[in-house]
Amino acid sequence: MSPVTLAVVGAGDRGTGHAAWALAHPERAKVVAVAEPRRTRRQRFADAHKLEPAAAVDDWRVLAARGRIADAVLICTLDRDHLEPVLAFAALGYHIMLEKPMALTEDECRRIVDAVENAGVTLAVGHVLRYTPYTRALKDLLDSGRIGDLVSVQHLEPVGFWHQAHSFVRGNWRREDEATSMLMAKSCHDLDWLQYVLGAPPVRVSSFGRLSHFRAENRPAGAADRCLDCSVEAGCPYSAKRDYGDLLAQGGHGWPLSVVVDEFTPEALETALREGPYGRCVYGCDNDVVDHQVVAMEFASGATATFTMTAFTEQADRQTRIFGTRGELHGDGRTLRVYDFLTRTEETIDVFGEGSMDAGGGHGGGDAGLMDAFVAAVATGDPALVKSGPQESLTSHLTVLAAERARLGGTVETVHRPAPAATEPAVR
Repeated sequence: MSPVTLAVVGAGDRGTGHAAWALAHPERAKVVAVAEPRRTRRQRFADAHKLEPAAAVDDWRVLAARGRIADAVLICTLDRDHLEPVLAFAALGYHIMLEKPMALTEDECRRIVDAVENAGVTLAVGHVLRYTPYTRALKDLLDSGRIGDLVSVQHLEPVGFWHQAHSFVRGNWRREDEATSMLMAKSCHDLDWLQYVLGAPPVRVSSFGRLSHFRAENRPAGAADRCLDCSVEAGCPYSAKRDYGDLLAQGGHGWPLSVVVDEFTPEALETALREGPYGRCVYGCDNDVVDHQVVAMEFASGATATFTMTAFTEQADRQTRIFGTRGELHGDGRTLRVYDFLTRTEETIDVFGEGSMDAGGGHGGGDAGLMDAFVAAVATGDPALVKSGPQESLTSHLTVLAAERARLGGTVETVHRPAPAATEPAVR
C-alpha cells in the first residue's frame, strides 16, 4: 500500500510536530506540500521533508487552487483561521486533520461539521488526549465497572506558571479578541476528554473565573516594561530572561523556545526579548484571558463533575479523581490508583506513555496516537478509527461555549446537543 500523502497548512510547532510523524513512519505517510507565511519556518519545514520549492508556498489558497494534490491535509493555523481552509479543502475531497479548537463559535463549528459530512471526507480534530495509552487504560477500567456507577469527578489542569506567562500573557492566546477564551484555547482538551472517558456529555454547566494576577496593579515597584531592562527581574518568577535563557543554554530548541526565536543563538534571543512580545513584563501586557477558572457539570444520570484550570502551579500533568459506588480512582497521566470499597485494598497501575503530557512532550503519546489513527482511517477508508470525529468534537465544543456563557453571565446553561446526533450512553 502506498503511503498516505499529506499537505500541511501552518508550519508552526503543532503543524511541524504532526508532520514529523510522517518522517518517523515513511512507509505510511509522506508530506508533499506545505503552506506557511513565515519564510524561515517554511524553508525549515521544506528542508526536513525534502520538498521541491514549488511545493512550499506562503498561502494555503495557492495549494487549494491546485486541486487535490494529496490524500489529506493537516490544518494547523491559528484558531481563528480554521473555517475557511476547512471549507475549501473539504470541497476538494481532502480528508482533514484539524487542530483544536475546531472553531470558535457554534455557527462555525456546525459549518465545519456540515462541510465534511456533505463532502464525505474524514475529519479528525486534534483532541490528542483521547489517544494516549493512559486514557485508553483509564477508560477500559471505567467501562469494566470496576468502581461501580460513577457519581462524581474532580479534574485539574495545572497549566503551570511559566506556561501561562508564555502562551496566555505574552503569547498568541493572551487576548480573546485576537484568539479565543482561555477555556476554548487551553481547556477544550479537558472538557472533551471528560466527555470521552465518562461516555456522555454534560447536560448543564456553570462556571466562574477571572484574570486575577497578571494585571497592571500587581506590577512590582521598579519593574520595567521589558525583562532585559528590569531592576527587579532576578526576583520575579516570570522572568523571560531567565526562562528562555536557561532553555537556550540547556539546548532546549523545541517548544516553547521555538516559538520565541527562529535561530537558536544568544543574539537572536536577545533581539526577540528586546523587540518581540515574549520579552515583555507580565504585568504590562495587553492580555485579558482568565488565569483561573472552574466549571461545574451535571450529567443526565445525575452524576456531577468539576473542572479546575489554574495558572498557579508547577508544570505538571493533569490530575483526576473519579468516585464510584464501588471504588475510587486517582489518575495523574502516568499512573492509576484504584481503591476497592469491598476489599479495602488499593492497586497502582503504571501506564507507560511516550513523553510528558504537554505539547513539548507529545502529550504522552497522544500526538502520535492521533496521527496513527488519522492516517489509518484515510488509508483504509474507515473513519471509525478516528476517536475525535465531527459529531463528538462538536458536542464538546458546545459544552465549552455553554460554560463560557455561564461564566460571563453568572448563569446555569443547558448544553445544546448536535442535531442530528446518535444517542450516547448515559454516564455509568
